[in-house]
Amino acid sequence: MGRLEKLKALEQELRAAMDTADARTLAPLAKQYRETIREIEELEKDNGELDEIARILANRQANANAPDRT
Repeated sequence: MGRLEKLKALEQELRAAMDTADARTLAPLAKQYRETIREIEELEKDNGELDEIARILANRQANANAPDRT
């Protein structure tokens, strides 16, 4: 089970928990739910591609391994 699938499972659990939550526990559950939804959207937008930091690191590694043309 990948990260996206785990986050989607968490989203379903949080939604169910919010349905039965009392006034004290609803706010923290709602906050976690919003953060989970945001993370899911970011991962889906990325479509499985490397995130920006990973892209930069991959480019640096490729440039470091490239032959010197001087």
